Amino acid sequence: MAFLEEDRLLPYDPGARAVARRLYSGIRNLPIVSPHGHADPRWFAEDQPFPNPTQLLVTPDHYISRMLYSQGVPLEDLYFGDARKVWRIFASQYYLFRATPTRLWLDFAFHNLFGLDKRLAPETADEYYYAITESLKQPEFHPRALFERFRIEVLATTDSPLDSLSHHVTIRESGFTGRIIPTFRPDPVVDPDSANFKENIARLGQITGADTSGWQGYLSALRQRRSEFVALGCTATDHGHPSAATADLDRDSAARLYSKILSDSGTPEDRELFRAQMLTEMATMSLDDKLVMQIHPGSFRNHNASVFRRFGPDVGADIPVPTNYVQALKPLLNRFGNESGLTIILFTLDESTYSRELAPLAGHYPCLRLGPAWWFHDSPEGMMRFREHTTETAGFYNTVGFNDDSRSFISIPARHDVARRVDCSFLARLVVEHRLDEDEAMEVAVELAGGLARKAYRL
Repeated sequence: MAFLEEDRLLPYDPGARAVARRLYSGIRNLPIVSPHGHADPRWFAEDQPFPNPTQLLVTPDHYISRMLYSQGVPLEDLYFGDARKVWRIFASQYYLFRATPTRLWLDFAFHNLFGLDKRLAPETADEYYYAITESLKQPEFHPRALFERFRIEVLATTDSPLDSLSHHVTIRESGFTGRIIPTFRPDPVVDPDSANFKENIARLGQITGADTSGWQGYLSALRQRRSEFVALGCTATDHGHPSAATADLDRDSAARLYSKILSDSGTPEDRELFRAQMLTEMATMSLDDKLVMQIHPGSFRNHNASVFRRFGPDVGADIPVPTNYVQALKPLLNRFGNESGLTIILFTLDESTYSRELAPLAGHYPCLRLGPAWWFHDSPEGMMRFREHTTETAGFYNTVGFNDDSRSFISIPARHDVARRVDCSFLARLVVEHRLDEDEAMEVAVELAGGLARKAYRL
């Protein structure tokens, strides 16, 4: 059996598989549009070689760390151990990733990027490490060269309002023609439960010269920072709130709530109300500066308190929670739901809301679009469930195609390849069931591969 089967993820039924093959062949080499992710702009500003296989593939990927930790591998060994030793641990535990999307992404990179055609295992660990290490020394494996090799048309990073954006400036001034743009992620200065929230607000004032001790000065500072992001190509904001709650307070009530939050006298309910109000304030600003809003609710961040204290965020200890959208979004939609000039992209970790809430909402309100299967659900099964549960109500054109949401740069082409294969499989089924003509399916496949993302994110 070949290490990487050409027909992976395509339908088992011969007729549907033949259609899926034709659809996939028409989109497999289309440029990658990556409108939401967590690539580090420093990689492209400095364009230095990735240090070693471990730092390239293992330590930045919380999908890997959470699986290894769940099986008793100490995080100290992963984050502070010798790189070669960590790689050997990873290789010895590679069987844990059987049937996971992580396995698909890694096998794709091993085979297509590094030419490795044996399965990673304890006996091949050193062979892999040596081959990847030698490759990383070559100019064609530097970040900018890989960006071009991956056929990336545009790559959006995720950036704090407190970030200087100096790496984005460096990229622009370097003459590199690849399009790498920031995304405005205001959580550190709009979520009172963020670490060092009051200090962040003060820092925002220092950066902008605005008086953030008052409500109007605070809003002015946020507008200024957004404009500075826009000047560097930003087209979207991103909001990782615990819930999708929104509010529409009058000016005086919002100002009083802000003062209460800054004085540390706010209750948990006050802090949730403040986050809710800030989504509406961000929508107001988006009507002016045209930034697309992304709302990513429903994650209990840093659920493992001990791990968070020792290692910080983003090490795999975030857990999905049930999320309400119909009632939660009502205040925002009452005000802006019918605005066709505003785009709000909704994501969920609660799959039960696909057909019950999200698809009906996006299938009605002009301002709403559905983000793709996200995080715990960006597996082949999760992507297929998304299409099955949302298409009948929202269609394809109220969704935004695919975004990879990746922290591991090397996994970006693999993730897009998986999404394209799954979408072609879904479309092929519609064709053989005579619910869609094949020429229509091809048009949809092209849109799902990049066209819808370009339109939704105004790229």
